[in-house]
Amino acid sequence: MLGIVAAVLFFIAFLINAADIGTNDTFSSTNVMLLGLTALALQMAGIGAGRSIRRRS
Repeated sequence: MLGIVAAVLFFIAFLINAADIGTNDTFSSTNVMLLGLTALALQMAGIGAGRSIRRRS
């Protein structure tokens, strides 16, 4: 799930950069890209994978 969120954030960052939209410092394309990288890193770490491993003993 976080992989999809990362893809959406990367696309928004691309649109901000490609359209040369003037935004404030908080919502710049670099910050949106960094949020996407954070979501992708969390996905690679196994957080938000949507499955849980439960073992019965």
